[in-house]
Amino acid sequence: MEVQQEKREYQKLFNTTFIFGGVQVFSILISLVRNKIVAVLLGTAGMGFMGLLTNPLGFISLLTGLGIALSAIRDIAAANETGDQIKLSSTLKTFRRWVWFTGLLGMLTVIVLSPWLSQFSFGNRDYVWAFLLISITLLINEISSGQSAILKGIRRIKDVAIVGVWGSAVGLVVSIPFYYFYGMKGIVPASIIASFAGLFFSWYYSRKVKTVPVQLSYKESYLQGKAMVKLGIATSINFLIGNGISYFLITYIRSRGGLDEVGLYNAGWNITNQYVGLIFTAIAADLYPRLAGVHTNISKIKEVISQQGEIVILMIAPIMLLYLTSLPIIIPLLLKKEFLAIMPFAQWMVIGMLLKAASWPMSYITLAKGDTKFYFFLEGILNNGFQLIAFVVCYYYFGLEGIGIAFFIIYILYFALIIFVGNKRYQVYYSKTFYKMLAFQLLLCTIAFLFVYFFKYPVGFISGGILLIISSLYSYKELNKRIDIKDFVLSKIRRK
Repeated sequence: MEVQQEKREYQKLFNTTFIFGGVQVFSILISLVRNKIVAVLLGTAGMGFMGLLTNPLGFISLLTGLGIALSAIRDIAAANETGDQIKLSSTLKTFRRWVWFTGLLGMLTVIVLSPWLSQFSFGNRDYVWAFLLISITLLINEISSGQSAILKGIRRIKDVAIVGVWGSAVGLVVSIPFYYFYGMKGIVPASIIASFAGLFFSWYYSRKVKTVPVQLSYKESYLQGKAMVKLGIATSINFLIGNGISYFLITYIRSRGGLDEVGLYNAGWNITNQYVGLIFTAIAADLYPRLAGVHTNISKIKEVISQQGEIVILMIAPIMLLYLTSLPIIIPLLLKKEFLAIMPFAQWMVIGMLLKAASWPMSYITLAKGDTKFYFFLEGILNNGFQLIAFVVCYYYFGLEGIGIAFFIIYILYFALIIFVGNKRYQVYYSKTFYKMLAFQLLLCTIAFLFVYFFKYPVGFISGGILLIISSLYSYKELNKRIDIKDFVLSKIRRK
């Protein structure tokens, strides 16, 4: 009976990861197509312009958003677990009011700072107009993120998936004509229209959430939302520092290597950390509400993170091997041949990405428990501080490849740190099975990296392909033990 229960838990977890993962894969494909279009129509300068324009917006969004789009998921999930419709409705009304406030604050901040943003990003004030126009996306995206947070908090998995798919697809379709007809001048209007597309779908599905009328003054909303804001500010400052590091880094790269080098860096970061990072976003979309719901039960937390960790490693390792082996094909296909210079940078990041995946489930415990001060120290100060030093030093000595090397070093140390914190502060451990899986898959990825890095292609392609087959077979075997893949697929077919 206990074995069947464990199997059902794995199946639920795999199903959720599969759904969110499918959405993120689709989003990745959309992003790849968009970047291919930008690379072909606008070149490295266009990608550099996009990075210098959007990075400060992300920084300001984090600053003014107060992190409530993430922190509120915890409150929404807790209210939903009680089954009390009045409590849930009150929480949602409070949250929506705060989202409007933070969105307007972000938009107004960009408007006021637009001359200085243009000066700092581009070295002149020729692009004030771009920041003034694109400022509206901070309001639109904040509202959209808030509505998606509601869906995640009450675990409307399919709705979150649909919002992601349609928002990405429509956003791409409406962007293409602007890039084609207006070149770099089309980047701003394309971004605005794409934001409205995302808003429409998130609004349409979030309004289906059933609530009851509640009388709530603005003062009550302010007081009720303070808990959300307290945790949100800690997460926001953490992301803010991280975004600030990213912004500082691209301006540092521009000062040493020029706009084209920034374009190469953005391209390399996008096809590794950003695209693969969407898989982590997919995992977190369900992991965080699950952990928040059981944050007082240590044994349940251990079970959740071990199960999630095993699924993550089994799913992501073959993807990393495929990616590592196929880089000489992927880069020209998705971008242009001139971007092949980013290959060593991307190869180093792949190994670091597997360690990041291994750290991911454990890293959410501090947030789920609402351990605000320690979360800020761990992520905001310690982790981000080391990242800044590692990226700048490694870029100074090794150029773009150095950023990949730094990423790898960062996640070796971060994995060790997050395991230590989980064990000592929360008495939470990964299972022995997880460590065995990680060691085996990491060994395969490391061997593949050595082949493609030192022996190049076709030797690297052939050896990497063999290791990919071994990794895939191993993942299939272990997943089949846990969820009975044949039975899982047949049950999905029967439902349809």
